Amino acid sequence: MTIIEEKTLRVLVADDDPDILALLTMNLEGQGYLVESVTDGEEARDAALRMLPDLIVLDVMMPKMDGLEVLTILKNHEATKNIPVVMLTAKASDTDVWGGWQSGADYYITKPFDLDELLHFIGYLRVNGALID
Repeated sequence: MTIIEEKTLRVLVADDDPDILALLTMNLEGQGYLVESVTDGEEARDAALRMLPDLIVLDVMMPKMDGLEVLTILKNHEATKNIPVVMLTAKASDTDVWGGWQSGADYYITKPFDLDELLHFIGYLRVNGALID
C-alpha cells in the first residue's frame, strides 16, 4: 500500500481585529493549515503576492486598503487569480455581498460568523479539488 503525503495548505488571513486573527489562526492551525496573518490591506496584497497561499480569508474593512481593493488586485494578477478567497466581513447588506461576488470572492461570510461554516467551506474546497494539494 502506498501512503500519499498531503501538502500542508497555506492560508493567508487578513483582518484588522486581533481577536478574530487569533481565533482564526488558532483554529486553522488546529486543522493542520499553515497560517500567516496580516492586519491591513497593503500587507494582505503583499503577503499574497509573496507567499502565493492556497486560500485567502479577507476582511473588507481594513486600514490602508480595503479588502475589495485587495481582492480586485489579486483576481487581476496572473499569479493569484485562481486562489480561492473567502470574504469574512461585517459588511452584510445585499449590496455589500453582491459587491464581494462581483469583485471575485469565492465565498462571503458575514460577521458575527460561525467558525464551523468557514471550516466546512475550506474542507469542501479541499475535497472538491479547488485547493491544490
